[in-house]
Amino acid sequence: MLENPRSPRVRAVAKLAKKPARAESGLFLLEGPQAVAEALTFRPQLLVDLFATPSAWERHPDIAQAAADAGIDVEFVTEHVLDAMADTVTPQGFVAVCHQFPTSVKDIFSSEPRLVAILEEVRDPGNLGTIVRAADAAGADAVILTGRSVDLYNPKVVRSSTGSIFHLPIAVDVELSDVRERAHAAGLQVLAADIKGDDLLSVRSAGVLAEPTAWLFGNEARGLPDDVLALADRAVSVPIYGSAESMNLATAASVCLYESAFAQRS
Repeated sequence: MLENPRSPRVRAVAKLAKKPARAESGLFLLEGPQAVAEALTFRPQLLVDLFATPSAWERHPDIAQAAADAGIDVEFVTEHVLDAMADTVTPQGFVAVCHQFPTSVKDIFSSEPRLVAILEEVRDPGNLGTIVRAADAAGADAVILTGRSVDLYNPKVVRSSTGSIFHLPIAVDVELSDVRERAHAAGLQVLAADIKGDDLLSVRSAGVLAEPTAWLFGNEARGLPDDVLALADRAVSVPIYGSAESMNLATAASVCLYESAFAQRS
């Protein structure tokens, strides 16, 4: 059992909370039973190390069985060691180290997708993770992050995705102009979510959302600048019927993705 929270191995795991260590190693941090269970179910080959407290291991026999089935050994640690490894205050008894696994934009569009989310300069980790989760729930085929968005493997992004990063292809560090060209070549329209755009209901009524679509979402505070909007085929706004000044980005993205999912399945 690992007992020393100041050991070099523990420190190496803890460093993965920072982007330079992730970029250098090609690894990232998983915390909590939900994330570990999703990794073991969908991408067990990515796991490098699995750490757990004995009490958490006993509480989650499903994880123990999944790890055994995948041939992955657990290393038991004390609560103090787990706290030293984790980015959160309450890691719930599990920490794992995984290989990063980005998908290329070429592979995404060669698979004939019908619904894709493109994120341009999305900076808030919680928003990014939530949008990935919403895209997964809406049945989107992929998520694409431009190079100006927050790191996909940021611990807060990973946590807020609740395992969805393991469910669908995600490309990172891409150029928006390249994505637009590939989307058009694959037969997808590019719709930008923007407050200055056409009302979502009118766009839905016109049958636009039934077509293969790549939704473009921008920065939380500034939205999409005019030069970026010019890359889209059309701008679409989510109407606000109450007195709210604005809508959270992840909420608006969820509405847009689900409207497309409904239209494409009806």
